[in-house]
Amino acid sequence: MSYVMNDKFKLFTIQSNPLLTQEVADQLGCTIGECTVNRFSDGEVQIHIQESVRGAKVFILQSTSQPGNEHVIELLIMIDALKRASAGEINVVIPYFGYARQDRKARSREPIAAKLIANLLETAGADRVVTVDLHAPQIQGFFNIPVDPLQGIPLLAQHYIKKNLVNPVVVAPNTSGLGRARKLAEYIDAPIAFVDKRQPEPGFAQAIDIVGEVKGMDAIIIDDLIDTAATVTLAAHSLVENGAKDVYTCCTHPVLTGPAIERLAIAPIKEIVVTNTIELPIEKQLDNMTILSMAGLLADAIYRIYKEQSVSTLFQ
Repeated sequence: MSYVMNDKFKLFTIQSNPLLTQEVADQLGCTIGECTVNRFSDGEVQIHIQESVRGAKVFILQSTSQPGNEHVIELLIMIDALKRASAGEINVVIPYFGYARQDRKARSREPIAAKLIANLLETAGADRVVTVDLHAPQIQGFFNIPVDPLQGIPLLAQHYIKKNLVNPVVVAPNTSGLGRARKLAEYIDAPIAFVDKRQPEPGFAQAIDIVGEVKGMDAIIIDDLIDTAATVTLAAHSLVENGAKDVYTCCTHPVLTGPAIERLAIAPIKEIVVTNTIELPIEKQLDNMTILSMAGLLADAIYRIYKEQSVSTLFQ
């Protein structure tokens, strides 16, 4: 697609996704807006926008990935700076929306942090939020401004279609991921299975059984994110024990904290497919890891919003 932008379009990045933002800018044929992000001696964030944004349609690209607290504060301060500089419209593109796993009170006396983040973004001055594969879709309802929830599954599906696996089966690593597995299965015309899993506490999992046929098949485990990798590696071992030919795994958001890299490195996984919603340092890029770019999807969404066109086809 050919994109035509004018001087009332502004694209900014802060610190979480500079490479992805540059890819988006290259696709749109624009430059990234100039701003500086500094720290005072006590660690406070200072942002200075170095060009006029008066009346402009501004897009900020920033994931709230680790260090999540730093990236959230940077984003809020950036929005405030743009608002005070008379930006016409502030669109916040958050490829990975952190705190999304705290979408409800799982126990008494717990916060709903995802709702708090939504409130903070609105109060700071955001006019719209664009994100990819929210961990909990109902988070859209936490906002009183438009939210465009883009889908990463078509990008993952294209990768597996190109691989032309002979006998694939899509596997949900737990029952809550069945909807996601079903979507990928529809794209690549494959059956589904799932792991009956118990998770006594975050970061620890215990597989119970594989439901569905996987023997002799190429199993593709799909999840929205991989954090400590306990869930996905447990599923991989269980699939091999149940006769799967090869095991692949994919996710949109490679959070990869704690022992994740060590677990993935020794797991019986032929290929790990992730996207660049979170920028991975070299030490977290394993030899069997393939990183797909979200730049095309995000550029298309940004352009459609800028031109006030429908974006519904991008999250169907």
